Amino acid sequence: MNFVWYELMTTAPEAAEGFYRDVIGWGARDGDIPGLRYTVFTIEATPVAGLMALPPEARAAGARPGWVGYVAADDVDAFVERVKQAGGSVHHGPADIPGVGRFAIVADPQGATFALFKGLGEGEAPAPMTPGRTGWHELHAADHEKAFAFYAALFGWRKKEAIDLGPMGIYQLFGLGDASIGGMFTKPAAEPAPYWLYYFNVAEIEAAAARVKDKGGQVVNGPHQVPGGSWIIQCIDPQGAMFALVAPAK
Repeated sequence: MNFVWYELMTTAPEAAEGFYRDVIGWGARDGDIPGLRYTVFTIEATPVAGLMALPPEARAAGARPGWVGYVAADDVDAFVERVKQAGGSVHHGPADIPGVGRFAIVADPQGATFALFKGLGEGEAPAPMTPGRTGWHELHAADHEKAFAFYAALFGWRKKEAIDLGPMGIYQLFGLGDASIGGMFTKPAAEPAPYWLYYFNVAEIEAAAARVKDKGGQVVNGPHQVPGGSWIIQCIDPQGAMFALVAPAK
């Protein structure tokens, strides 16, 4: 089971929409969800991500702007029970989005948040390296071996290459079938809590880094070249949400 959707919850939806349109090159349209102001980011006409205001109750509870990845689940309710039985927690129980599908917001046993989703229909996804598509999924875990065991049991993910990062430990790639879809590692102590980081494809990393800075964001790590030749930067948007960008080898 793979990631199928990405959603930004933010304190300033209009400003965030403009930032990501300028930085990544997404289009945007109204999500047509009754009772909810929801923006859909697009590559040409294809929906690839969403944007909504961080709910007041979440803000009151201390939630900060951030991206959430949605993983496909053929039975959201059953998967929620499996998450709980494995020691995870539920932030938003299973609920229907009229005309869209059913979802739940959960966290793994170490506290990293993700979502479960069963849609009513799926469109054709853009090619893997298309600018604007999500190109990588990275878990900053408290203990990456225990985290992998949780996700492998839940979604059937399998270990791929293990990359030795020296003092930073092992970076464990994971995937489905022959393809790697992400990596996970044990986070540095300076990072306060486990989280998922999503890498969006861009055409060229230096130009993308300049756009991030010009539009009020921060580049907090990189550019770095990673195994395989791709270039990455890790960033914070103007509202404080973490995200990352990845570009092909030069």
